[in-house]
Amino acid sequence: MEPIVVAAVVAGVVLAIGLLAMSVVVERAEVRESLRRLEGYQIQDVRDQEMLVPIGERVFAPVLGGLASVAQRFTPNGYREQVARKLMLAGSPKNRTVDQILVFKLLGLISGLLWIPLILAVLGLGGLFGFAVVVVLWGVCFMGPDVSLSRAIESRQHDIAVQLPDILDLLTISVEAGLGFEQALERTTTAVPGPLSDEFRRMLRETRYGASRAEALRAMAERCDVPELRTFIMAMLQADTFGVSISRLLRAQADEMRIRRRLRAQEQAQKAPVKMLFPLVFCIFPSIFVVILGPAMISLMRNFAKT
Repeated sequence: MEPIVVAAVVAGVVLAIGLLAMSVVVERAEVRESLRRLEGYQIQDVRDQEMLVPIGERVFAPVLGGLASVAQRFTPNGYREQVARKLMLAGSPKNRTVDQILVFKLLGLISGLLWIPLILAVLGLGGLFGFAVVVVLWGVCFMGPDVSLSRAIESRQHDIAVQLPDILDLLTISVEAGLGFEQALERTTTAVPGPLSDEFRRMLRETRYGASRAEALRAMAERCDVPELRTFIMAMLQADTFGVSISRLLRAQADEMRIRRRLRAQEQAQKAPVKMLFPLVFCIFPSIFVVILGPAMISLMRNFAKT
């Protein structure tokens, strides 16, 4: 039997077993969640109390903790702080922590021990091509967490930059209608969902907990790191310092942010031809050449064979 067929069969069996185990785990988790919601439910013993804990905390959490301690030993100085800042810029996603990123990097680092026998022995790919495949797979596994985190940061910053002019327009209308800045901001964030609205709501909570508006705005600028938002925050801080009218400031900032969004769109449009060059040269042109020159080359080869 071919090695590829064996690998496909093994992968199918493992996937089926994993799906079956996952269905059982999900069913038990739903049962435990239903029992938690029952009024007057009493835990009989310690085992029942431990079984109420999700399986991720009972099984995977200790393993994750052990791998995280191993990963921290091999982590360079300052890298953990860099990952923590990237997670903050990405919006602190609930399914990602610093320890998880370090564990994924560790698993990606040691994944070469799996790819080498799998590619060279099982699939039978040898020579320079097999070595290149191993290097590519190892690089994808090792750099995957960083690339995924960078993509999340870029997507969030783009959404904030695109959403900022619309929120400023609504803020301007609300403030000119007679609302205060905090009331207008709360009404606007409720009407326009998104990452920027979440950051503004967090800023409002910080001011209610005792922080000044300037401190909350500076903290929001650090969490987002978007040039357009930083410009708006600096203008707000100067307005608070010199007593400038907020409605007039918001109107000017809304006009400027719309111009910046238009320039950003034009910049992206100008980059499109350069990005299309690679697929055009390596994917589209070869297909066109095969369709156009293929019959001609076949006719020339047949005529040459007859002569």
